[in-house]
Amino acid sequence: MPGDLPHPERSEIQLTDVLFALSDPERLAIARQLADGPLDMAECHATDPNLPKSTKSHFMKVLREAGVIRNEPNGRRRMLTLRRDELDSLFPGLLDSVLRG
Repeated sequence: MPGDLPHPERSEIQLTDVLFALSDPERLAIARQLADGPLDMAECHATDPNLPKSTKSHFMKVLREAGVIRNEPNGRRRMLTLRRDELDSLFPGLLDSVLRG
C-alpha cells in the first residue's frame, strides 16, 4: 500500500534499540504523549515547538524503527500509536518504568 513504512516484526524488536530510542528526551516526550492513545502525527509534538519538521520526522523514524511506535497512513494523514502490548509482552514493566519518569 502506498505510504506504508516498514516496522519491525515483534520478534525483531531488541531491548537495546528500544532503550536507545527512548533515551532522547524529545523522543521520550513523544512516547509519553502516545501512552494516552493514538494521535494524528500533526497533533503529536516534541517538547520544543521550534524543532524543524525534519527533526520531528527523524524522531518518529527512530521510534518506529526501534519498534516503539507504529506510524501508519490514515487517509491523507498519519496515525501514531505506541506498541504497548508488544513491548509489554517482550519487556514486562519497561514502558511503565520509563514513561513514568
